[in-house]
Amino acid sequence: MMEKKRTDCPALPPGWKKEEVTRKSGLSAGKSDVYYYSPSGKKFRSKPQLSRYLGNSVDLGCFDFRTGKMMPGKLQKNKQRLRHDPLSLGKLFWERRLKGLRSSDITEEVLRTMDLPKGLQSLGPDSSDDTLLSAIASALHMSSAPITGQTSVAAEKNPAIWLNTSQPLCKAFTVTDEHIREQELKVYQARRSLEEALMADGLARAAENTRELLQGKTA
Repeated sequence: MMEKKRTDCPALPPGWKKEEVTRKSGLSAGKSDVYYYSPSGKKFRSKPQLSRYLGNSVDLGCFDFRTGKMMPGKLQKNKQRLRHDPLSLGKLFWERRLKGLRSSDITEEVLRTMDLPKGLQSLGPDSSDDTLLSAIASALHMSSAPITGQTSVAAEKNPAIWLNTSQPLCKAFTVTDEHIREQELKVYQARRSLEEALMADGLARAAENTRELLQGKTA
């Protein structure tokens, strides 16, 4: 048996509901689970899920998932802990170790670096586009949270103290619908080019097989 209690959640946009399910029997009796429901009825079981869905529309940095309230004091404590945590501080500027290293193909020819969008600007001492590219690629592969860049303005004044180590070393940015359409067009063009190359290769192989077959018959 379980007791469910659903209430409004003022910390989230209008229409969001918080549900607390209390277990009434079994070994876990008395314990509760917390879920959130969007206005459309979509269920969220964890803060990372909620963050991915809301994106940049809501800052959940100080949002407490269990209580459904914003707790700025908790965020401040986490920042202080990160500042004095040697393991966390050791992560700062790790991308600079890759500075000057370039990838090469099998012929040892250096590969051209990707061009980053104009909206992505590096942040921090002695930063570069190559460093930023490494940081963003790592964040996309290693983190399940939205990639927003450094949202604190103070990070530009003193990066060693105010940087958010879970975000890449770049200024805060926003992905617009136009950016998405541009990337979709690039993907479409790349797929068309690949399709044409595969078709041309298939036709060349078929022609070669036909030529070898005719040569075998006339031999």
